[in-house]
Amino acid sequence: MGTVTCQISMSLDGYVAGPEQSRQDPLGRGGLRLHEWFFALDAGRERPGPPGGGRDVDAEVVERMTEGVGAYVMGRRMFGNYAGPWDPDWQGWWGEEPPWRTPVFVLSHHPREPLLMRGGTEFHFVTDGVEAALRRAREVAGDRAVAVAGGASTVRQFLAAGLLDTLQLHIVPILLGGGERLFDGVADLSLEQVSVVAGPTVTHVTYRVRRPTA
Repeated sequence: MGTVTCQISMSLDGYVAGPEQSRQDPLGRGGLRLHEWFFALDAGRERPGPPGGGRDVDAEVVERMTEGVGAYVMGRRMFGNYAGPWDPDWQGWWGEEPPWRTPVFVLSHHPREPLLMRGGTEFHFVTDGVEAALRRAREVAGDRAVAVAGGASTVRQFLAAGLLDTLQLHIVPILLGGGERLFDGVADLSLEQVSVVAGPTVTHVTYRVRRPTA
């Protein structure tokens, strides 16, 4: 089986989303600033590289973290930030061609038929917890990695269940002052630092999640 990974942007004060999240503002007030470094990569693809032919370190990090991923798992709020039964017209935040291009297993309390999108993304809705979602993701991923896309609650559930192998934090030098903290309620977490990559506006820190020893 492949590894179970997670990468997520986080502010200096530990938030992965700002306050007042809603369907209209899924990342909360100020939360979009956590991902400006990533959005800048798309804009930079149209510009020539730096002198000497070097590559942007952020682009290299993104390339490494997305290669070899065979399936994703995400929470209900990441797919659609509202409660209750599904709105059949709601197909996610990403339009008709989402960026995942592989099966995505969405945690939910409400069943829904699979949703096939352009570009190879197929959303499956799992109502029996993170372990069931991971099992199904591994079935389709085979030897490739399963990536936990978020949000914070889903990442915490994977950590609590001891199901995560690596955690990569993209630490953005901003303070949100409120919102959703990644590690709220997480106890006895042991991380081994694997690498640190300093980008122009964000620092990428990769940890191995250490299992408790008997």
